[in-house]
Amino acid sequence: MDYREVLREYFGYDSFRSIQEDIIRSIGSGRDTLGLMPTGGGKSITFQVPALAQEGVCIVITPLIALMKDQVAKLRGRGIKATAIYSGMSRDSIVAALDNCILGGYKFLYVSPERLTSDIFLTKLRRMQVSFITIDESHCISQWGYDFRPSYLAIADIRKQLPTIPILALTATATPEVVKDIQTRLQFREENVFRMSFERKNLNYIVRHTENKDAETLHILSSVQGTAIVYVRNRDKTREIARLLADHGISATFYHAGIDSRDKDKRQQQWNEGAIRVMVATNAFGMGIDKPDVRTVIHYEMPDSPEAYYQEAGRAGRDGLTAYAVLLYAPDDKRKLSRRVSDNYPDKTFICSVYERLGYYYQMAVGDGEGCHYDFDLTEFCKAYRLPLVQTESALRLLTGAGYIHFEEEEEHTSRLRFIVTRDELYRRRDDSESTDLLIRTLLRLYSGVFSDYVFIDEKYISEMSGIALETLYESLLGLGRARVIHYIPRRTCPSVTFVCKRVDTDRIVIPASVYEERKASYTQRIKAMKEYVLSDQQCRSRMLLRYFGERNAPLCQVCDNCRKHRNDSHSELHSRAYREMIYELLSDGKPHPIEEVHTLHIEVSKLKSLLKSLVQEEEIIIQDGLIRLR
Repeated sequence: MDYREVLREYFGYDSFRSIQEDIIRSIGSGRDTLGLMPTGGGKSITFQVPALAQEGVCIVITPLIALMKDQVAKLRGRGIKATAIYSGMSRDSIVAALDNCILGGYKFLYVSPERLTSDIFLTKLRRMQVSFITIDESHCISQWGYDFRPSYLAIADIRKQLPTIPILALTATATPEVVKDIQTRLQFREENVFRMSFERKNLNYIVRHTENKDAETLHILSSVQGTAIVYVRNRDKTREIARLLADHGISATFYHAGIDSRDKDKRQQQWNEGAIRVMVATNAFGMGIDKPDVRTVIHYEMPDSPEAYYQEAGRAGRDGLTAYAVLLYAPDDKRKLSRRVSDNYPDKTFICSVYERLGYYYQMAVGDGEGCHYDFDLTEFCKAYRLPLVQTESALRLLTGAGYIHFEEEEEHTSRLRFIVTRDELYRRRDDSESTDLLIRTLLRLYSGVFSDYVFIDEKYISEMSGIALETLYESLLGLGRARVIHYIPRRTCPSVTFVCKRVDTDRIVIPASVYEERKASYTQRIKAMKEYVLSDQQCRSRMLLRYFGERNAPLCQVCDNCRKHRNDSHSELHSRAYREMIYELLSDGKPHPIEEVHTLHIEVSKLKSLLKSLVQEEEIIIQDGLIRLR
């Protein structure tokens, strides 16, 4: 199979990067495959190229609705037939998309994991010719992953329907434990992992200890020019920091899950195009962002895990040029970080009380409620029962993991509209602008039944098909609404709660150890790793992150704040400790190794000889007959 010809024809590249071709040939030969690639490593090529080279449709499972819409639009722009189904779409739209995949011609079907268990999807799947299944963000299937999502567990059930179809799992953040768990949960026929180093040579990792984070943020953004992201942990802080930057002449806007979808699109577009320099955001912003020239990512507050930090920091410098990942640390942050364990894993009696109050809130009797779905205002719920917001949200997530409810923080409701004038009245209109007239004609061409009922629409798709700028399109839709030509309900997001099973008595609730105790222990370990990362002033920061992800003998980066501090000290503790650890790791299996293997480590030749001599004198190692081993 000439995969390079496919790459040239559809994507305009002459050659693959790093392990892309290895992954492509593995999945192309029908082998279950796990690809570990850092942010910006080119994951999409690894499934798009082999899918285009084979018969049938490639099913792509991803939790990011915005990302699937973006990829579908890009594929269509290259003349490749692709579609997507996700929560918020009408039944007719979903059926139409699935039928198109059955009839052939479509190469990609993007699916959110929540849709995998629906009767429509399972029924239609049996009639599809599927080339292979791609799972993006595959760490979400692992109980030990930092971003575990119960909906991902349904993926394994798809294998029962398609037992001979191979799976390609992709992720940018997985520890060795998670790598094994992904393959187990996806029922890989054999272990098959391709690893690309997570090292980012152009990225300068820096920790700034400061008692004034506002002043430090302003100093950094004044010193380093170019596009930036500032990550904070709560919504109010995004607005506050954006206003601070604007007051000091730095163009900035803010982004979080609670913002109207239209505003999200507008702000992201302004930032992408450089009209706004700094995006101040919660972690709701970033996944799927493909902006290569971000020069600085500042973490105003500490993330919960090295995985989250690596992924968010890795959005800087994807163009390969020098970039900075700066984490701000104040004296009180250590206490705040420790408190997150109890916030994320509140006492089980509290979790049960939240479940009980949820039943009262919806006036649901014990034994009722199975399958009931509600929009859910977390703030109002907490006010009604005087509950702490953070712990209550955590309790809802744990109840989701235990299988009693399904709490969705940000369920997307797709835009919809209907014409409230007759077709004859519409054709008699003469006062519309050229763009509004074009919009009406495009709506009538793309959507049927708009005079009799509401239809779900996609503004971006309408924009592409009509050539009307997205902002102009929104204004025209709102204008038609004010003129009472259409009733337009814009896309919105809101939390939701679904009762997965009948309501049970509180004393019968069981929160399994796999959901509570084991995940709490894992979360505690990640918090501990973040503390070590921030408080260390002797270890190379890049090396600390790489070792966390299982990369042994990683070199010193020479550009993080700790490496810079010790750069001119040829006998520094930093270098000595790092070099010793490399040798210990090589010999950790207890077996003799050829001395030549030591010379392949990233240790300066001038230092290696004296270090080996010291280790022999300290009776740490034995060198004999050209072999080296631990004593």
